[in-house]
Amino acid sequence: MRDTVRRHLGKVVAGTGIAVAGTALMTAITLPGTAGADDTAGGPASGRTTGQPAQDQGRSQAEGRPEGTAVGPGVVEEAPADEERGTGRDPLTDDERARVERLALSKQLFRSSEDVDGDRGPQRVGLDLAEPEAEELDDPDAPRRAEVSFYDYKDDTLVTRTVNLETGKVEATATQRGVQPPLSRAEQDEAAALLLADPLAAGLKADYEDATGKELTSADQLQLHSMIYKSAPGAQPAVLDQCGEHRCARLYPKVGNGPWIDAGHLVIDLSARKVAALDRD
Repeated sequence: MRDTVRRHLGKVVAGTGIAVAGTALMTAITLPGTAGADDTAGGPASGRTTGQPAQDQGRSQAEGRPEGTAVGPGVVEEAPADEERGTGRDPLTDDERARVERLALSKQLFRSSEDVDGDRGPQRVGLDLAEPEAEELDDPDAPRRAEVSFYDYKDDTLVTRTVNLETGKVEATATQRGVQPPLSRAEQDEAAALLLADPLAAGLKADYEDATGKELTSADQLQLHSMIYKSAPGAQPAVLDQCGEHRCARLYPKVGNGPWIDAGHLVIDLSARKVAALDRD
């Protein structure tokens, strides 16, 4: 009699005890973002999360497009008189978020960069209220600033810009390599699409069909959790050696109202648009 469990690359994780362990895993893999990297990959309604706050999910009311997607270039501008603005350490309003994004994305950055889909313009991965300067900590009238982070898939760099919401000026720009904030929702969706299109997803699809009786054809059928993957010497195939410099992800899928599916050994290199399997003991 064949052992049916071994015919799949992944194994369906079931049982109350394993569910608790799965919850612990999700807690353990939550990664701290860099400054301004607050984008999530969804929440309870969408079934997608990277373990970050849910305030940046869904669609931007001001922009009318999915969060985490590339945006067009903008210019320095004064805050409109009728703009909804916060005060002090209040969270950024939708109007402020839209304006900061326009101000932070220069024409040069837009024209020279690419997003996760290969389109012109960098991928926004974070946008949040900036911490006040040291000398402003006790100043109730300190200017409000925001930090917005973009990932440029053309050269694998993270660009973080600090915008003064009162003056409309970009006060600081930092460009880093090898810094990998948590995935935005758009990046997680693209990682799932690349995975499902790859032959290595055969086990995942088979396990989903065993659990539901239905064919897995779209990432929308799964609840997805994700984490950034960085390579470790000797712990992966050579194809993943650049993960860390490249933007790589591991996905942890769950059947809606059902079990987790073991797919954490599969790594998606979003920069190279390749999928590989980690060596298993």
